[in-house]
Amino acid sequence: MRLPARPELPGWNDLPFWDTAWPALRARLAAETRPCHPDPAQVFRALTRPPDQVRVVILGQDPYPTPGHANGLAFSVTPGTPLPRSLANIFAEIEADLGARPQNGDLGHWHDQGVMLLNTALSVPSGQAGGHARWGWEVLVRDVLARLSDRPRAFVLWGNAARALGAQVTGDGHLFVESAHPSPLSARRGFFGSRPFSRVNGWLTARGEPPIDWTGRGG
Repeated sequence: MRLPARPELPGWNDLPFWDTAWPALRARLAAETRPCHPDPAQVFRALTRPPDQVRVVILGQDPYPTPGHANGLAFSVTPGTPLPRSLANIFAEIEADLGARPQNGDLGHWHDQGVMLLNTALSVPSGQAGGHARWGWEVLVRDVLARLSDRPRAFVLWGNAARALGAQVTGDGHLFVESAHPSPLSARRGFFGSRPFSRVNGWLTARGEPPIDWTGRGG
């Protein structure tokens, strides 16, 4: 997987990561012989909105390892792809919370409204979930969270790994919405019924900001 020495990502190009961890990680990815996901052009998609446009952060783990599924946004899949089980549970909770659900699994309309869907690893070998974990992507995530600590934002943290990362967010005034992960293994242990989507929107509107259209149906 060949990626640029310094991707063009306004607002993120000066993170320490690019000088500390990225050279070694980039070289390791270039030497990777296994097919990887997502497509190189989509690896940094979660960072294509500058920090001042990010209002909500949802942390995932790593991209879907199935060919054709990952599109650079955590939990999101390309249109027409059957919903992975975690995403199906997310949609079930959206419907229980808001009365409707998105029409397909592409969460690009969340991204367009300032919801950062950031995985803790931005690449994965085909068929090998977690295959690029601890390769250095975690340094980028820490730097991103440090930058996003500068003003109040909503952080949606599903599962222990996301909560541990959320503990690195500093500053005052943030909203932290925490629950079990939407995975089938844990969704019934606190994810279902947690109403994260209406809670985030209530916080945003109380701040005078427009709510997120989670369903893509105007509500």
